[in-house]
Amino acid sequence: MLGKRACGVLLHPTSLPGAGGIGSLGSDARRFIEVISEMGMSCWQVLPLTPPACGNSPYSAFSAFAGNPLLIDLEQLVDQGDLSETSSGAVFFEDHVDFNAVSEAKMKLLRQAGTAFLAAAESPRKREFWHFCDTTPWLHDYALFMAVKQHYNGKSWDKWPKDIALLTPLMFEKASVNFGSEIGVQKYMQWQFFRQWKALRQYAKSRGIDMIGDIPIFVAYDSADVWSRRELFQLDQKGKPVEVAGVPPDYFSKTGQLWGNPLYNWELLGREDYSWWIERFRSMFELFDIVRIDHFRGFEAAWHVPASHRTAQKGQWVKGPGKALFDTVFSRLGNLPIIAEDLGVITPEVEALRDRYNFPGMKILQFAFDSGPDNPYLPHNHEKNGVVYTGTHDNDTTGGWIDSLSAAQISRISEYLGAKGDFTLADMIRMALMSVADTAIIPFQDLLGLGSGARMNVPGNAFGNWEWRFSWDMLPADLAAAVRKQIECYGRINPPVR
Repeated sequence: MLGKRACGVLLHPTSLPGAGGIGSLGSDARRFIEVISEMGMSCWQVLPLTPPACGNSPYSAFSAFAGNPLLIDLEQLVDQGDLSETSSGAVFFEDHVDFNAVSEAKMKLLRQAGTAFLAAAESPRKREFWHFCDTTPWLHDYALFMAVKQHYNGKSWDKWPKDIALLTPLMFEKASVNFGSEIGVQKYMQWQFFRQWKALRQYAKSRGIDMIGDIPIFVAYDSADVWSRRELFQLDQKGKPVEVAGVPPDYFSKTGQLWGNPLYNWELLGREDYSWWIERFRSMFELFDIVRIDHFRGFEAAWHVPASHRTAQKGQWVKGPGKALFDTVFSRLGNLPIIAEDLGVITPEVEALRDRYNFPGMKILQFAFDSGPDNPYLPHNHEKNGVVYTGTHDNDTTGGWIDSLSAAQISRISEYLGAKGDFTLADMIRMALMSVADTAIIPFQDLLGLGSGARMNVPGNAFGNWEWRFSWDMLPADLAAAVRKQIECYGRINPPVR
């Protein structure tokens, strides 16, 4: 899709409608694909599909490789005979995700399905499952990590007994036997997630829709990746990080954003020819057609903050692997269709790294009007090799953003557009579609005209994010036709595949 004029939509699957309190990879996801195909869209961009950890954030996950079990469609498990019913008796909200309630109810049903499947006689499905287990290199470490975490009531791995927290080969073998039953169930969940996602992606392809994934540069401290491969991260002898990742004060926060992720031991990763990263990119491109790298600038230099600090104000930029990593990845995997999230403090060195591989960068229209005519996010400064967004998952909805503007700001934007009346959300979407940038991505909230109540994330706030869901009755009857007309007008149409 990259390199031609196209348009896509940004929506995380958890925001889909449907039973069970959270979106899934089932019939509503297929209906969504049909809707955006009828709109003339070319792609669907999602957030990371990994199992969320702290604050339910998909950018802080228990694994860099695993899938989120909460996205599994239970109806398909019933159809396959692994589950008798999809309801746990719990009552859920329809307009947002109550992650605690959903997790408790859905994980119970998934364990029931996994236990029943593992106890059943050998079958073609069983052989498919064992093949998945044998050919998925990260799977056992993840399943063991989650089994032990379950045993210790969800505690972070650094709070486990020392002999299993600081894992040794002997304890690895012992724990693999002791937690065998739960390990099997965890592997079953991953098998179901990946087979459902594969089927959904194939359906999207049949409707002419490419899937855009999202790969966070950092991983969570409380993750299978850090627990099982401590040597790849900058930790002390007790397994504690000395410095953590974040960003300095910026548009979103006056004190910066203290993410708390452990930082990589790039020297060791380099000596191993970046094999961990190669496998990570390989796994991403088995799931997606295009991948957006979140916080791309961290590969050139990352903001290192002492672990004892409570804000990210006092840190330092430390050089990353830069071209050494990407040259190695491309030599092994070939050219990859990648979007570089190049927002924040961007230096000429970051731009040079991005441009070395011809990665399209991102232009956010909500950032375009807080300075003069040289603002790089203004449409007249856009480049063809780029992706323009009205806003991202970290921004307010464009409707909410417009509501927050002063009369003077509205007047300046209207003057820039040559608009006769006040600047509106429709003007913002039109501006994105008119851009010279090859790709335009519109958050689904903006297509629905929603305000701040539909915002997905507020950076710097640890809780209350990632919960928004839409319902089908929010879609006006003429929405697909109206969007299609606009997309066609600006040369971004993708004729539907029938």
